[in-house]
Amino acid sequence: MTVFLKGTDDAPAKTYRLALLDLDGVVYRGADPVEHAAEGIDRAQTLGMRMAYTTNNASRFPHVVADQLRGFGLTLDDGHVITSAVVAARMLRRHLQEGAKVLVIGSDHLRDQIRLNGMVPVGNAADQPEAVIQAWYPELSWQDLAQAAFAIENGARYFTTNKDRTLPREGGMAPGNGAMLQPVILATGKQPEDSAGKPESAMYDEARQLLADSQEKNLDVDQCLPVGDRLDTDIEAANRGGYDSMVVLTGVARTPAILTAPAQLRPTYLAEDLRGLTMPQPQPSKEADQTWHCGGQTAKVDEDGHVALRALEGGGDPLSDLDAVRACACALWEYQDRGGDMDSLDLPAFVVGA
Repeated sequence: MTVFLKGTDDAPAKTYRLALLDLDGVVYRGADPVEHAAEGIDRAQTLGMRMAYTTNNASRFPHVVADQLRGFGLTLDDGHVITSAVVAARMLRRHLQEGAKVLVIGSDHLRDQIRLNGMVPVGNAADQPEAVIQAWYPELSWQDLAQAAFAIENGARYFTTNKDRTLPREGGMAPGNGAMLQPVILATGKQPEDSAGKPESAMYDEARQLLADSQEKNLDVDQCLPVGDRLDTDIEAANRGGYDSMVVLTGVARTPAILTAPAQLRPTYLAEDLRGLTMPQPQPSKEADQTWHCGGQTAKVDEDGHVALRALEGGGDPLSDLDAVRACACALWEYQDRGGDMDSLDLPAFVVGA
């Protein structure tokens, strides 16, 4: 059964207790803030929503990330930042015995987390580690990758903090940890057996535990809303964990990818930026003639894959209206799930999210 976009009568900030915000492409791009991010977060907090900042980036200490966010005018404690290094160390401790030696291809933050979880970080394959954990960090070198390969060839288990292929930076998209895994995979023929970062749901699950109030055992899944810019990490992780989710158009995900997303990559809500947390989300609905309505816009996909958009009276240009994207997404998801040929589609040239 196709799962479509949902709507909310009130702002999501009033519907959900905790937002699980991705950072790169959602709150910042490298050193620069994302447009309207701080405004949306501040308004959501005023409405009673709490924030957790979740990132697949394992290279920086939480206090460094928190300081950057405070520089954008945000109010938060260091503990509100959950990195994949924090989650990875907790993951490894479930796989390994106390005192196990781990070859860390990553930053000091990751090494510290390994120590805090009762394991011993080492820097060379000659130290005979029981496992390798690989993360992106700016100083990553060929020598690091070679040491990882040597250790894995000698029997060490292979883990990673995340599999993001790209990393949004000030100048554009840079290779992420997923790209840096490939040389080791090609050299050893071994894939990482577990990953701490999204698209696994572990980061969201850990954040719910770490940020629960002292009187709470845990926050329920249905009280938490992951928000991200990537369908194949942020949104897939939410779907794997049974969470509702929101995708924003400030980073990787663009409208064509959303319209053609397979079921496991489809978000619950769609917003231009984090101000979407403070606005009621319109509910798309379908009429008997298979036309989808959202706000003042409609969309219909016929059996031949032709997509027709139409603005209702008072509606603006559909190609510039997010409600038209919402209606079109539902129509196309339904078309895809009943076996429609997605390769033959002529997608509308939306300006929003292009």
